[in-house]
Amino acid sequence: MNKSWVTRCARLATPIWAAAVLSGALASNASAEDVIRFGAPLPITGPLAPEAIKQQQGYDLWAEEANKAGGISVGGKKYKVEIVYADYQSNTPRAVQATEQMITQGNVNFMFGAFGSGAAKAASTVSEKYKVPTLAATASSVQVYDQGYKYLFGTFTPNDTLTTPLTQIIKAKVPEVKKVAILARNDLFPLAIAQEMEKSAKANGFDLVYFEKYAIGTLDHSATLSQIKSLAPQWIFVTGYINDLLLVRKQMVDQEMKAPVVTMIAGPAYQEFIESGGKTAENITSASWWHPAARYEGKDIFGATENFVKLFKAKYKSEPDYGQASAALCGALFQMAIEKAGSLDRDKVRDELAKLDVVTFFGPVRFGANGQINSLDPPVFQIQSAKPVVLFPEAIKQGDLKVGVNR
Repeated sequence: MNKSWVTRCARLATPIWAAAVLSGALASNASAEDVIRFGAPLPITGPLAPEAIKQQQGYDLWAEEANKAGGISVGGKKYKVEIVYADYQSNTPRAVQATEQMITQGNVNFMFGAFGSGAAKAASTVSEKYKVPTLAATASSVQVYDQGYKYLFGTFTPNDTLTTPLTQIIKAKVPEVKKVAILARNDLFPLAIAQEMEKSAKANGFDLVYFEKYAIGTLDHSATLSQIKSLAPQWIFVTGYINDLLLVRKQMVDQEMKAPVVTMIAGPAYQEFIESGGKTAENITSASWWHPAARYEGKDIFGATENFVKLFKAKYKSEPDYGQASAALCGALFQMAIEKAGSLDRDKVRDELAKLDVVTFFGPVRFGANGQINSLDPPVFQIQSAKPVVLFPEAIKQGDLKVGVNR
């Protein structure tokens, strides 16, 4: 377990979560009418704290850039950006409560979705009830978008857009790999992507020898891993979040588990996973919805991908990952929709979000009828020499799959 990382995240975050937070300093003479308020419920404490920090960084970078440019233009008038944060302590029912409070008491104009598919789905019932346009930065599972809601939009493509190309790469590059074992965190997104992996594996002729779930908060996977080891799978596929996957990987090493292919989603997309995992992170494959290797000329406030990466590095002294980029994208999309609407009327902004068809620093953005983005090819990558190397799509490919025994 990477305790130092969790502690560091909590320490960094604690001072800014007690109440509403103004992101991108507001002008002292700005009246309430000169401000657009965005609600952002996040799990800043609890096991999902590392992921929450990433979203907050993305939102804050966008707010800072928007306010530097004078704010969001609405019908010829500039409005400053204010982001109101709330800590729901990695507890989904509290995410629902926080969303309700922000809308009914916090006077927010628009909402950013809670972290992950599970909390985003639960909280979206509230924003739909009050007809508040909501952009979810980290919800990919189709179960979030099959509710027939009109006010929910998400910037992650469906889970099978990650598992299908990954499976096809392994089949083509490592044909001797036949037996697959899947271990999934029992949570909406991790379980959903594991189920998509099961479908992809079977569709591509792999033999699924193991599929089990582990409970949220599990600290000892030794018995489960021992069982997997006895089946001698050639491909081990594990889902969860940073702390889950660091722990599983450590206990795999402790048991001297070996397999030609080890895939983990979503932790390896984060630099913290690579740094904390060290040598044990090498050769792990994964997939994410964005990578800084992308090269797009966007029409949003950030413009080119390279400019977004440059701004992020200048502010946070690290390279952005897909979680931070998606959060910043949500702000940029709201800004474009509001400016196109020329109004803060929620229905008008909602309609502009639904009509968006634009290239951004994140890539092309177009939402399907269900509100989920359907215009991207998410990158598949592998950790090589302590860096993520993109294997797919071809347009941003950086290298080829390395095959060896992961220990």
